Amino acid sequence: MLKNTNSKKLDNQQVKDLFNALLSLERFQEAKMFLSDVLTTKEIQEISMRWKVARMLNKKFSYSKITKLTNMSPVTIAKINRRLKNGSGGYKLLLNR
Repeated sequence: MLKNTNSKKLDNQQVKDLFNALLSLERFQEAKMFLSDVLTTKEIQEISMRWKVARMLNKKFSYSKITKLTNMSPVTIAKINRRLKNGSGGYKLLLNR
């Protein structure tokens, strides 16, 4: 269950349909094709950078090291870290796989 205040915004049929579409993807190429149609290249890059930062935080990289390696601002890194620690658990779920 989502802990943040946006959980109700994600609890509707439209969002459930999107999540089910994502769950139906079977291969890397399918995910790439679908996400390339749904998101802009910039959005995919931003999401992938957040995922990279989450992995770095999980490995105990310092904010300064992450900023140096990714050019991500410390404020954004802190937001990702808050989600990693207090979010819905999605980051932790995938980091533990």
